[in-house]
Amino acid sequence: MASSKDSIFERVLQTLAVAALVTIQVLFFLFIPALSCYMIFSTKYWWICVLYFTWYLIFDKDASVTGRRRSEWVRSWTWWAYARDYYPLKVVKLPCGELDPKRNYLFCVYPHGLLSASTYLSVATNVTEFTKLFPQHKSYMHTISAFYKVPVVRDLALWAGGVEASKKALEYNLSKKDGGNISTLVVGGAQEAYYSNPGIHKIVLKKRKGFIKIALTQGSPLVPVYSFGENEIFSQLEFDENSIFQKFRELVRKKLGFCIIYPLGRMDLLGLVPKRKPITFVVGEPIDVEKTENPTQEQIDNLHQLFEKKLVELFESQKKHYLKDYENAHLEII
Repeated sequence: MASSKDSIFERVLQTLAVAALVTIQVLFFLFIPALSCYMIFSTKYWWICVLYFTWYLIFDKDASVTGRRRSEWVRSWTWWAYARDYYPLKVVKLPCGELDPKRNYLFCVYPHGLLSASTYLSVATNVTEFTKLFPQHKSYMHTISAFYKVPVVRDLALWAGGVEASKKALEYNLSKKDGGNISTLVVGGAQEAYYSNPGIHKIVLKKRKGFIKIALTQGSPLVPVYSFGENEIFSQLEFDENSIFQKFRELVRKKLGFCIIYPLGRMDLLGLVPKRKPITFVVGEPIDVEKTENPTQEQIDNLHQLFEKKLVELFESQKKHYLKDYENAHLEII
């Protein structure tokens, strides 16, 4: 007998929930900014936008650094559970991955994928195993600062426990004296999204050392995380590196922090909804970090090399459980 999660009704709800997450991206890029401009310049409701932006600038601008508008009610919406079951997504902690409740941790996630769907659902909601595996820690997802400048999208992100992927926000969270906090950072960022395709495990790490320095100055252990299946849910249209469009979207990435990408998901839904592929968010062993107020470049480089080694070890030891062609799958680090 089929389970309730396999019923047609449940599968429709799962698809709608995932489509809603994609819609948030569309709201961010197009609809909300356009609507705000329309209301200000073409309607009598301009004062609503003015009030909102005044409140934001005077009272709420720092919320994306402190995470003070986090809502456990929003994080526990059943809607997120439908999105979790769509793939389905599960969170796995390796046996050696125990955390000290009196310390703050920096979880470093790979790969970015097109949506970072597994990171969002694992860290920014209460519907996965993540909260059960780390019950003594409060998790925060660090995302691009541009999200926190767009009405509605900003509020949803803040309620979900989102904060900026900035030095200021990372240091604020990791410096909390009582410990018990997890900052989650998708280190490869928007640049890594360019390489997101099924069967590809290409990550951006070689020159990314800012997070290493922050971990050292705060004495926060680093935790490597690899999300097996994240790159499988979308493919994308490819563009020549020397094409005008590629140069334009690289300019957008550098200036605004996000990528212009044409996703190819389920073709029965115009390619905009991700494919149903299982995703496993695997949390590795914490790398202990001794607090160093003024780390030298050598100390930063050494910790960076150790992190890279541990991330590769995590991938190589776990790939046989989650990848079909695991014998030919290897991390390509750029």
